[in-house]
Amino acid sequence: MLSRQKVFTLGFQHVLAMYAGAVVVPLIVGGALKLTGEQMAYLIAADLFTCGLATILQVMGTKWFGSRLPVILGCTFTAVGPIIAIASTSNLATAYGAIILSGLFVVLAAPLYGKLLKFFPTVVTGSVVTIIGLSLIPVAMNNAAGGQGAPDFGAPRNLLLALVTLIVILLLNRFATGFLRSISVLVGLAAGTAAGYAMGIVSFASVGQASWVSIAQPFYFGVPQISITAVITMILVNIVSMVESTGVYFAVGKATDQKVEQSQIVNGLRSEGVAIMLGGIFNAFPYTAFSQNVGLISLTRVKSRDVIFAAGGIMVVLGLLPKLAALTTVIPSAVLGGAMIVMFGSVAASGISILSAVDLRKDSNLLIAACSIAVGLGSATLPQMFDQLPGFAKMLLQSGIVSGSLTAIVLNLFLSGTGEASAVEGPAEAGSAAQHA
Repeated sequence: MLSRQKVFTLGFQHVLAMYAGAVVVPLIVGGALKLTGEQMAYLIAADLFTCGLATILQVMGTKWFGSRLPVILGCTFTAVGPIIAIASTSNLATAYGAIILSGLFVVLAAPLYGKLLKFFPTVVTGSVVTIIGLSLIPVAMNNAAGGQGAPDFGAPRNLLLALVTLIVILLLNRFATGFLRSISVLVGLAAGTAAGYAMGIVSFASVGQASWVSIAQPFYFGVPQISITAVITMILVNIVSMVESTGVYFAVGKATDQKVEQSQIVNGLRSEGVAIMLGGIFNAFPYTAFSQNVGLISLTRVKSRDVIFAAGGIMVVLGLLPKLAALTTVIPSAVLGGAMIVMFGSVAASGISILSAVDLRKDSNLLIAACSIAVGLGSATLPQMFDQLPGFAKMLLQSGIVSGSLTAIVLNLFLSGTGEASAVEGPAEAGSAAQHA
């Protein structure tokens, strides 16, 4: 049984693991729409506040809502382009009206989506989880080099910071035991940030400028407005997110050594729908299960939902106290990249572990895994190859997780029917088989 202090520390580690991904979306959207500094600050605070509420709902679970899995919800990158496009051609109120109604669609469509899970046998599940990990690795390497577009991208000091962070995490996992080992990522981030401060590249100016208190206000950018085109666009965005979240649920099932039931996925998606509606009401963003944190669970081997509940509570507090939130932004991108390398690699390794239970000597299984991983990774690393396709096709195929999942599902139907195992049993069975191998 973990003490409160340990639960809080582990929860804070999860917040740091996903913080960059959570904050970059409001920064991109706000910058593209030329929002004022005050509006940008609100957008970030509202995003963190809603992230926390959505995560708590997901972890707690009720009869109809919440997967009861240690899953953290964060804003989806898939929605960035559509939100900017809708707000640019009309206004933010129209974008948020579309987000609210698209969230309602997810709540209502989740049970129907759950009936499609039979098309996710073990070979498909393993391929999807592998794709999630592999498609995230370029993100880790970009950060390790200093962050995409940074003026000092690839500078030796950035590579050194990433290496220091990675080495600290690896040393703790090799030689430390117990609680210290479980917070290896947090210690690595602290050590990397300290090294960055010694190099003179860590600034606390943003902390001094941040306000102490910010209260999320419903409809901050105005009463929601309805546009059918905008609603359909956001529904398509959330269909993509539903597929991505399914892969994350399977990955968490593998990381926590449990069988993920169909009802858990349906309830988890329902709670995501509610989170998306909350995002629209508080003028934040659509939310989806964050894959960043799956690798952390695999690495630390801490599977307690209490830790994720604590992470949700911390995000709510950070959303209400921007000055505290600003403290977490001083971590250099290169330091985050060093930690991401091992976390995202762990997700890919989990997918390979699931595939180890599949008979890859069978041609159909080999082709399903090979083609889906190749297509998924190719889409993730070269999304511009689909730029000339119609909007809907472009949105689907530029997500490596979605394109890889669709490839695996179609090939599975074509080459071997619906498969030998149901989707929701795949990860647990794979883990068991791997242990007995």
